[in-house]
Amino acid sequence: MSNIRNRSAPRKRTPHRPSSVLRDKGVVTIPQAIREELDLSTGDELLISVEGGRIVLEPATLIPRDQAWFWTPEWQAMEAEAESDKVAGRVERFASDEEFLASLEE
Repeated sequence: MSNIRNRSAPRKRTPHRPSSVLRDKGVVTIPQAIREELDLSTGDELLISVEGGRIVLEPATLIPRDQAWFWTPEWQAMEAEAESDKVAGRVERFASDEEFLASLEE
């Protein structure tokens, strides 16, 4: 039996999935349809991880350094607590800055 495939025989096709070839220095081209769907442009940063034996590329959301503190797990936990207090009505309004500052001294 020959390893040469009969070109006239019909080939079974799997549903089309975009693919790319790994090039020198690990370069991979993301197909245009996917770039358009995710609104990716040249220079965008991607997060790269391995999950279940697959390479996963995820568009990175860049946060300015001077705002990074807000997105730490600790700060986000405090934000969630404050939102919970607000929803439950555990808040107090002040008529002025002075009134607010006076309440801190009590």
